Amino acid sequence: MNILITGGTGFIGSQLALRCLDLSYSVTVFGQENTPAEAINAGLLRERGARVVLGSVTDISLVREVLKGIDLVVHLAAVQHEMNVPDGVFRSVNVEGTRNLLEASISNGVKRFVHGSTIGVYGSTAENVDESTPCRPDNIYGITKLEGERVALSYNRGLPVVAIRIPEVYGPGDRRLLKLFSGIQRGMFVVIGSGKNLHHPIFVGDLVQGLLIAFCQPEAAGEVFLLAGKQVVSTETMVRTIAQELQAKTLPFRIPLLPMTLIATLMEKGLRPLGVQPPLHRRRIDFFRKSFQLSGKKAADVLGFAPETDFRTGVHLTAKWYRENGYLK
Repeated sequence: MNILITGGTGFIGSQLALRCLDLSYSVTVFGQENTPAEAINAGLLRERGARVVLGSVTDISLVREVLKGIDLVVHLAAVQHEMNVPDGVFRSVNVEGTRNLLEASISNGVKRFVHGSTIGVYGSTAENVDESTPCRPDNIYGITKLEGERVALSYNRGLPVVAIRIPEVYGPGDRRLLKLFSGIQRGMFVVIGSGKNLHHPIFVGDLVQGLLIAFCQPEAAGEVFLLAGKQVVSTETMVRTIAQELQAKTLPFRIPLLPMTLIATLMEKGLRPLGVQPPLHRRRIDFFRKSFQLSGKKAADVLGFAPETDFRTGVHLTAKWYRENGYLK
């Protein structure tokens, strides 16, 4: 099986690529090296035998070339956290880049296309979310990811397409939550708001297993699936669990949500037009504001997917990886 993973130098993509290499897939990673983490991931994948192609899904000629001989595409590339670019950049990658891949996949006889979507399509707050819950994205990332998901599924007649809505992901290989772990270890992390909002994170190993199942399950074609983690945790529980793993103390006070949201909004509106990444913006505040509880019933019934890693175990494995790689003491 020849597999192409877009966004393959990122956290999820690189972990999926490593697992596919373990399973003796022929792996082509299509990604970028815009950050030190991406460069490290690309180097590791090359060492393990993956073909690494650097470029953008907006480059139609490169997309057509890289898809030659590919049997399966897992599309994870996206503009996500970049708050210093115009909205058009989100649309060119998340929507039109997806279309480029789909057109080239059909031309090259790809057998299945797995599209990585996001729970960001639902918007701000929802309990008992499932695949039929109305989508109300509230930022340009969620809006364009929903558009890209719909574009992908519209190609299902000519190409079997599966859309996977992915929640917060954590685990070994992740550097995004390193700031959270590091801040808690140093006694510097402050919860904004009540800390009662809910997260439904998924351990990266469980997510990778779910994606692998989506590759081959015939009944999955044309469907959307939520891959939820094993348990729901509040922000305060998340912080307390990490602190216990790191043997650190949590701060006894909170910062009110409203003024921090106002500051984030002002920074975003003032710096984004100048092409400057705001140190604080509204999507960072979403960690303390948005609340989700996800249903994994459809994934269980159709895919047979069942997450195995509880949050405490996942935190332990993540912290262990941080320590082994020199990110934490």
